[in-house]
Amino acid sequence: MGSKVEVEAELKSNADKLWECIRESSTLFPKIFPQQYESIEVLEGDGKSVGSVRLVKFAPGISEISCTKEKIESVDEVNKTVSYSVVDGDILKFYKNFKGNLCVSVNLKGDGSLVKWWCEFDKASEEIPDPDLLKHFALKNFQDLDDYLLKSAA
Repeated sequence: MGSKVEVEAELKSNADKLWECIRESSTLFPKIFPQQYESIEVLEGDGKSVGSVRLVKFAPGISEISCTKEKIESVDEVNKTVSYSVVDGDILKFYKNFKGNLCVSVNLKGDGSLVKWWCEFDKASEEIPDPDLLKHFALKNFQDLDDYLLKSAA
């Protein structure tokens, strides 16, 4: 793929708890982030394992991208990584192909975790901007998830 955008966030939440929530995102995210997600529907598989397909519908008004259909390409539970390809949806109007990757690790500076999300993509045309909106959306998700976990642990 031609281009790459990435974002990294240091969070206070435990890496195992954070990974567990990300793995349960199909049911959890629409409940705890209704301002961002309308629904996440598992179309094939269990929504967590390789080959699973999910239809992600975003809350109205966030962006021109109202939904994406994602297929999980790889999962590594030990290293807390997952990658997926967008196989359908609005994002493919802008990018010929789009692959997202996520990694959760223990923050080596102390307790807490480090979350890294990056995407690889090929633009449909030269005029299309890099998906910075998605980068900011991912960062907000991580920060909001961190806040949710910290409040629920209190």
